[in-house]
Amino acid sequence: MSLRFHEIAEARHRILNPITDAKLDLLGEICRIERGMRQLDLACGKGEMLSRWAARYGHEGVGVDISKEFLEAAKERARELEVADQVQFVESDAGAYETEPDTYDIVSCIGATWIGGGLAGTLDLMRRPLRPDGIVLVGECFWTQTPPPEAVRTFSPQEDTFTSLAGTGERFEQAGFELLEMVLASPDSWDRYVASQWWTVSDWLRAHPADPDANAMREFLSTARRSHLEYGRRYLGWGVFVLRQTQTS
Repeated sequence: MSLRFHEIAEARHRILNPITDAKLDLLGEICRIERGMRQLDLACGKGEMLSRWAARYGHEGVGVDISKEFLEAAKERARELEVADQVQFVESDAGAYETEPDTYDIVSCIGATWIGGGLAGTLDLMRRPLRPDGIVLVGECFWTQTPPPEAVRTFSPQEDTFTSLAGTGERFEQAGFELLEMVLASPDSWDRYVASQWWTVSDWLRAHPADPDANAMREFLSTARRSHLEYGRRYLGWGVFVLRQTQTS
C-alpha cells in the first residue's frame, strides 16, 4: 500500500491505528508521564498521541513521519490543543532519523515496525535514543489464533512476520526488553479503524473517477473489505506494548 493510498484512506482519521480515544488516554496514564519528560514518536502520523499527551501531562516531544500531508494535520492539531511550543514535527524517514543517544524518556513506534524491517529491527532503532530507564511503546499485530495459510499470505509480508501474543512477548525478551504493560485493540476498534476507511475511499473514488490511481484504489477498497471480513476480524490482533530494557541488555 503506497503512501498516497494511506493518505487517502486515512484522511478522516485522527488516530492512524486501531486504538480508541479512551484507550489512547489509558495508555498515557499507564506510561506515568510527567512534566519535563521527552518523547520521540517514530512514524507519528498525524501526531495525535504526542499532542494529546503534551496537553494533558505537559511533556515535550518530537514526531517524525515521511508524509507531508499527515504532518500538516499534526501541526494543526498541536495548534488546536495549544501545545505547538511543546511538540515538534519533522518530515523524515523514521527508520533513518538520527538523534543524540540517551535523549528521550519515551520512544514510540505505534503500528509501523516496517521502519526497521520488522519488530526486532525497529526495537534496535528505538534503543539508541532511549534513556537507560526509559520506556518503549511499540504497536504490533499478532495472531489471536492459528491462522490459515490464506490469512498469513494476506497480512504478512513474510510467513513469520507475526506470531501469537505469547510469541510476541518472547520476541521482546529476545530483543532485550521486558514487557511491562499492554493495551490491546478489540474487534470493534479494528472495525472503526478499518471499516471507516471504506466510506472515505468510496467518497474519494466518486469525487476523483478519472484520477490515475482510481483503478488501484478500487482494487484496494475491494481487497481491504474482503480481507477484514474474511480473515482480519477473526485472526488478527493488535496492541501497544510498554517495554523497558532488561538490565542485562
